[in-house]
Amino acid sequence: QVQPVESGGGLVQAGGSLRLSCATSGRAFSGYVMGWFRQAPGKEREFVATISRSGLATDYAASVKDRFQIARDNAKNMVYLQMNNLKPEDTAVYFCAAKYATLIERTASYDYWGQGTQVTVSS
Repeated sequence: QVQPVESGGGLVQAGGSLRLSCATSGRAFSGYVMGWFRQAPGKEREFVATISRSGLATDYAASVKDRFQIARDNAKNMVYLQMNNLKPEDTAVYFCAAKYATLIERTASYDYWGQGTQVTVSS
């Protein structure tokens, strides 16, 4: 069992960058696929990025591909989301999630979720 805790959100101007971090407690972090999702006001939660247990495989939503990068450090039980060239439409609460699985996952079928961190991009 792991418990994700997000940090690093904030207010940034369009074109700027932010790096989100996700710290996880619990054992066997390297046994979990990790993902980032986001939810804007009035919208459903949507997939952003996912990373395999080893960190060698990643997948991104089309809307963030080439702007965002997901990474993990299994020695530190951490997952990161580097967000560059941010746009106002990236404004949302960002959630980190963990799934006990072998394959990366784009759906919201994750086992554990953090509380989220707010990202606001001003135009």
